[in-house]
Amino acid sequence: MSKRFPAIRAKDLGIKFFLRGEANPTVHSGMVRFLKRKPARREFWAVRNVTVDIMPGEVFGIIGANGSGKSTLLRALARIYFPDEGELEIRGKISSLITLGAGFRPELNGLDNIYYNGIILGLTKQEIESKREQIIEFADLGQFINEPVRTYSSGMRARLGFSVAVHVDPEILIVDEVLVVGDAAFRKRCADKMRELFMRGATVVMVQHNMDVIVEMCQRVMWLDKGQIQTVGAPLEVVNKYLTSRNLPLIEPKPDRADNEVVSGK
Repeated sequence: MSKRFPAIRAKDLGIKFFLRGEANPTVHSGMVRFLKRKPARREFWAVRNVTVDIMPGEVFGIIGANGSGKSTLLRALARIYFPDEGELEIRGKISSLITLGAGFRPELNGLDNIYYNGIILGLTKQEIESKREQIIEFADLGQFINEPVRTYSSGMRARLGFSVAVHVDPEILIVDEVLVVGDAAFRKRCADKMRELFMRGATVVMVQHNMDVIVEMCQRVMWLDKGQIQTVGAPLEVVNKYLTSRNLPLIEPKPDRADNEVVSGK
């Protein structure tokens, strides 16, 4: 049997930012900075010491409180941020749903933005042509597909952004809270489309505050706190440890669903 390599491998991964101001400023330090005309800067490690392997076809969830480093880690996996320390190895074609529609040109209409965004995500013009009608149908914008994106509501931008991103046939899909945007009908289409990707064997890494969604869809879950891994393991176990730490009600196991159910069908 041939060895399976991880789709994503992070080893001692760290990402830092520089913040203005000191943690405990003094009158003396303030005067020194003023005389030197040098603004105060201090390091802030949003993510540090993250080591994890995510296998091909795995649905992997990341949970944690606001400010725990989840979105920063996703942006590193999507190659938006570069690690400041450690190693990050990614095998496969990536599509990210971190900020839906963020790559759109507001002065262009929806149809032109399909081409623009598709090229950014790595498609050729011919590939976009072959998928154009599927993208338009899924987004369900009607006549607004020919209107400038600057006239769109946030929900309309979300529908178009999701439709483009999931139709590039990614090998790795990076998802940040996509299932909470738009109306109920759109959220259902999102969930159905993501299950289709799971069944095709795409590797999915998702951040989600809805713990029921995490338990239902993921095979393994990582709990982050202050940028550090607290634990990685079976969804229900990790989610309930996190909920316990925040004095929140636990999720009861469903009799028709095993804790580590393989959603991808592999």
